[in-house]
Amino acid sequence: MTERQKQALVKAAAFCAYQERSTKEVKQRLHELEITDDEMEPILHELIAQNYLNEERFARAFARGKFRVKKWGRLKIRQEMKLRGLSNDLIQKGLTEIDGDEYEAVLQDLLIKKARTLKGEPTATKQKLVRFALSRGFESDIVWELLKMMNTEGNNLWQVELK
Repeated sequence: MTERQKQALVKAAAFCAYQERSTKEVKQRLHELEITDDEMEPILHELIAQNYLNEERFARAFARGKFRVKKWGRLKIRQEMKLRGLSNDLIQKGLTEIDGDEYEAVLQDLLIKKARTLKGEPTATKQKLVRFALSRGFESDIVWELLKMMNTEGNNLWQVELK
């Protein structure tokens, strides 16, 4: 490994130590440091060997973080993971970090909070809630099912009455 590669390795290790990264993100960072593709391979192998770079760990942490902190749904998380260069297998492993009951509870909480900010006719309000949930990456069937359940069980959980 050349001196230039060693310096790039130190910078890449610090980049990975700060937060979990995908291989694609590390490659982009190395390109910014003007490292060629040929020079990059030994650096990436060393990062993996030293456990600075682990895509499965990244996928799990990414899915957990985007769900718990940003309240994103599975579809949005999946799309963002694809943009970060993860394989479908790794995406599936990452999405297993999201508990089904917690997923619905987060969606319900988001819908209640959003409904309290909306005014107007119930049908229009319901459509706005669906669009909001879809924009957050939640699946339409789960959104509609949850809205129906929240309405039919007499659980008028928000101030606006939906019909």
